[in-house]
Amino acid sequence: MEKHDIKILLAEDDKNLGTVLKAYLDAKKYDTTLCVNGKETLEEFKKGDYDFLILDVMMPIKDGFSVAREIREKDKNIPILFLTAKSLQEDKMEGFSIGADDYITKPFSMEELLVRIEAILRRTKPYKTNANKDFFTIGKFTFDVTRHILSAEGESQKLTSKEAELLKMLCISKNETLDRSEALKHIWHDDSYFNARSMDVYVTKLRKYLKSDPSIEILNVHGVGFKLITE
Repeated sequence: MEKHDIKILLAEDDKNLGTVLKAYLDAKKYDTTLCVNGKETLEEFKKGDYDFLILDVMMPIKDGFSVAREIREKDKNIPILFLTAKSLQEDKMEGFSIGADDYITKPFSMEELLVRIEAILRRTKPYKTNANKDFFTIGKFTFDVTRHILSAEGESQKLTSKEAELLKMLCISKNETLDRSEALKHIWHDDSYFNARSMDVYVTKLRKYLKSDPSIEILNVHGVGFKLITE
């Protein structure tokens, strides 16, 4: 997807900052629409086919968290980046629990915003085409996403919901690195140390389920995440 094909919905109640951000993103070839409150943002989202949301947390009429909750009910996969004047841990956790992809604290540089947008788009791009798939083929295995069943050669393994969600993310990112933090935020809604250790256990279980096919590997990418390798 080229930049000029990416439609960004920007919600910022500070008109001066919003105008500057819109002008910057437009100059970087993103098609950007600016809204100045939460109600207007929701109305605009319903009208347009947007690819990316940038939401100020503190907005009149409806705050960014409320807007994100309503949008997540309709669209589970559109990337959301929150802008906030506060760096409170509780705010970040609430944002990630709603389904935020990232957070940036004011004041920030335009360059940092651009880097974060591009990083999120790289991570979420595969979801654009594969997020709604019900079946994946992994080597000799068939993975039924809806029923959480991994099957091969007449035998099947019922996965837990977290195992299934993690395997789905690995399948979507097949032969590319799945970002550890992204998986934690998506499945556990929190990328804490303890949840990271829990995810390592789930990866070990998935390796065990897939070990009968030597063409399949789940590799650790040190400091970054995991990669599902299949022929």
